[in-house]
Amino acid sequence: MPNDPPADVTRLLLELKAGNRLVLSELMPAVYAELRRLAASFVRGEGRHHTMLTTDLVHEAYLKLVGTGGRTYENRAHFFSVAATAMRQILIDEARRRNAVKRGGGLKRVELDDGAELREDNAEDLIALDEALTSLAVFDPALARVVELRFFTGLTIDEVAGVLDVSASTVKREWVAAKAWLSREMGKA
Repeated sequence: MPNDPPADVTRLLLELKAGNRLVLSELMPAVYAELRRLAASFVRGEGRHHTMLTTDLVHEAYLKLVGTGGRTYENRAHFFSVAATAMRQILIDEARRRNAVKRGGGLKRVELDDGAELREDNAEDLIALDEALTSLAVFDPALARVVELRFFTGLTIDEVAGVLDVSASTVKREWVAAKAWLSREMGKA
């Protein structure tokens, strides 16, 4: 992330929060590479059947993040945390659109391993995971945030620790707890 030092992104976000909309022209280049990397990890996981391009996901997420002008961010970590949520919402909406014709059936097993992949043919799994993750966010928002950053955006333990400004051991502990909670919630043994 050489092009977006945390202090620069945080400075731009604080200026935006103060009402300086002119910094938007600087903000996009400062965060674009990281947003693109996050989006690419998910789109790669969809394989050749993907319906959303990385660039489309980045642009839709960015518009959600700064398009309305009503949202403010405290720092870089907060921005990328909200970005993960925006990407999740976009991807879930896309999965629901793809799955609209095939609704029904029970919950399916979704692996929450580091290399987990979601494909077009298991949009139902993605929707079930989203529902379980929404419940987890009510129970423990920190655990839900770790899942969003690890699973939906493909960040490593160390990268999640950097975004959330916590230790890697905290992220590891929360990742294990979140996977266990989601497994129970989704009916896995």
